[in-house]
Amino acid sequence: MKEKSQPWLVVVFLVLVALSRWPGLFPPNFSVVYALVFCAGVYFPKSLAWWLPLGTLALTDVALNFYYQSKGYPVWTWLGVAYQLSIYVAYAAIIWLGRNLGPQAKFLTLLGGGMLGAVLFYLVTNTASWLLSPEYAKSFSGWLIALVKGTNGWPQTWEFFRNTLLSGGLFTGLFVGAMKLSSAESPAEKEAGVRTADSEEEHETQPEEASA
Repeated sequence: MKEKSQPWLVVVFLVLVALSRWPGLFPPNFSVVYALVFCAGVYFPKSLAWWLPLGTLALTDVALNFYYQSKGYPVWTWLGVAYQLSIYVAYAAIIWLGRNLGPQAKFLTLLGGGMLGAVLFYLVTNTASWLLSPEYAKSFSGWLIALVKGTNGWPQTWEFFRNTLLSGGLFTGLFVGAMKLSSAESPAEKEAGVRTADSEEEHETQPEEASA
């Protein structure tokens, strides 16, 4: 069962996504977004887990596209738009993964889920690049080159994978750890719960007085 969403989660999500997508803030593909999208699937209820992360990312992507267009980059080509759609397929897969694990899963399970989500993102987006880019041969060896080396003039894609995996694990661990700590009962709360249960049990086991 999903835990009740807390308003501060929404605020933290929006602020972190907006700040983390600032151009040049992190190394290429080293991003908090993979972990936040995964954790949105874990902790946000029902439709909020889908429309909030995807809607926030869409708005920031539009803003980033206009920014890069002002720098002279051709961002509104059909190849660019098709590649961005593949990114949202990867995000949807990460949200789905988080929703299937849920907030009651153990810390290590959620940490592994966040890292698996980063792997899914890498595989989906680089496969889309292989399919869409004319620089890759449409063969198994061409797909492997897309996964490991990439195209000339850019860092090798295995470096992107390293950054994707590291950031997915790091930020998932931080976010899930904070959630586990914030939702943990204090010793006083646990003791109060035990006392309440004991008093209810005593009340149920007391014999009823005989009626006069």
